[in-house]
Order: sequence, then C-alpha cells, then structure tokens
Amino acid sequence: MRALIYDPAAAHRLRLGEAEDPAPAPGQALIQVTAVSFNFGEIAFRPADGKPGHVSGWDAAGVVVQAAADGSGPAAGTRVATFGWSGAWAESRAVDTGNLAVVPDDVDLGRAAALPVAGATALQALRRLGPVIGRRVLITGASGGVGRYAVQLAARAGAHVIASVGGPSRVGGLRELGAAEIVFGPSAVSGRVYGVLDNVGGSQLAQAYNLLEDGGTVQAVGMASREPTLIDFEEARTRVDRGRLETFNLSAPLGDDLTYLVDLLRKGELDPQIGWRGPWERAREAAEALLARRVAGKVVLDL
Repeated sequence: MRALIYDPAAAHRLRLGEAEDPAPAPGQALIQVTAVSFNFGEIAFRPADGKPGHVSGWDAAGVVVQAAADGSGPAAGTRVATFGWSGAWAESRAVDTGNLAVVPDDVDLGRAAALPVAGATALQALRRLGPVIGRRVLITGASGGVGRYAVQLAARAGAHVIASVGGPSRVGGLRELGAAEIVFGPSAVSGRVYGVLDNVGGSQLAQAYNLLEDGGTVQAVGMASREPTLIDFEEARTRVDRGRLETFNLSAPLGDDLTYLVDLLRKGELDPQIGWRGPWERAREAAEALLARRVAGKVVLDL
C-alpha cells in the first residue's frame, strides 16, 4: 500500500512511498483511509532515530473494509473517524474499535479526520479545569488546531474565553468561534483567570501560571514554543494562592469523545477550522506550512 513513511533523508523525515499492509488484531477494524490530518506535535517532534519505512500518524477517517473479528465495532461499509498513536498516514489502517466513531453520511470525512487528537485534547483538557460557566479561561496558542477547538468548547461551556495568539495575523475567526477577548500573549491579560489551557509552553506557560486566581488550574497541553519552562515558585507564591499546574496527556480510548465531537460537527455546532487542505502528495508543503505558523487551525490531506 502507499503511505507516508519515515525516511531519515527526506524533508521532515517524511516521504510518500510503499509500506506493508496492516494485519488487524481481533479487536481491530481494517479501514480504507480517505483523509488524514497533521498535528503540530507529530511533525515538529519527529524522532531522529526512527525506523525507516515506519508509518506514523494519529488521525485518519475512512470506511471500514473489514469488521473486527471479535465482533466489536461497526460493520464493513461504515464511515468512521479513527485515532491511534501510529499507522494513520496510509491507504489502510488497523485501528482498535474503542478508538473510532461512526461518521454520518452527511459529514465530510476530511472534516472528521481533523477531529481526533486536537478535538479530544481540547475536550479532555477543558473537562480537567472543572466547571467553567461564568469563569475566565485563558487559551494560549488559540489560533492552532487544539486552540481553535478549545475556544469553541470553552465558550460552549459558558466560559469567558480569552484567546492568546502570536500576533494580528493569527486573530482571524476567533471572535466568531466564541472568544470574548483576544490578546497577544499572557502578559497582555488584564486581571486573574480561573483556568488556562496552555498550548505554547516556555515563558508563556510561566506567565499564565502567575495569572491564576485562588484555586485556579493550568493544563499544560503543548509546547509549540519548543522552549523550556522556568517558573520561580517562590515568586509565584506571592501571586498565586493554591493554584495548580498540571501536565496534560490525552487519555484513550477516544471512542466516546470522538462520537460526541462528530455529533457536534454534524449539527453544525463545532467547526474543525481546516486552514490547509490538499492531496497527500503535497504532504511536505503542508508540513512546512504548519511548522511556519502559516496555518490557522488544522491541516487535512486527502488520499
């Protein structure tokens, strides 16, 4: 089968080539993939010592061609969105049935492919803040894939959303998604916040932590800055009373969360904010645009 494979000599260590067909385990369905999405983390932090020919990728959507042998999951012919920590960027994918969601016929599979990691990350991180109705929530990196989902879901939950972006060119559409305020970095925030979803890391994470109100929480989701975070906790104690900084990791299986997100998408209540879409033959171009911050939202590749 054709696949985007690991090639240490290629740009972004990524090349369209040939790979072995997947062999599904009993609890896995075999998917004919029609669209995949790129996430910043899986492009920016590709390992230097990967196995040549390995098929990476977290997000894919397509059609079940072989149902799981153990009887779990949907039947052949069902349209699905899928998640896994590898194997997405290929014509065929074997995926655990607990990590897929049925996609209705009236939902574009490319839009569904943009949901799994970014959408579920925003959803789970927001839940970890607790009830946010009527509370101020800061989202850093709000113009990225996770950020744009987080703005929508936090606003839907009743939060006063403060969207932090890198500059004026990244503002587009955030008001329409539910941002009540837009700032250029946490240092520009006026007043305290109840919760933070931080997608940037580095100095912005440190600044955001110092903005917490009593009992507030920061979910440290991403590190798009690729910088270490240094926090002077002795200084922070003079500003933050019982605030918490928590590392966030996505919890799988994602089937239930994906089903919820697909339903919002179907009803027009969630926009995947696809900022770049094209054939997977243009994968290198897509990766470069994503890393250069030229994409507002998600990257989707059609097979």
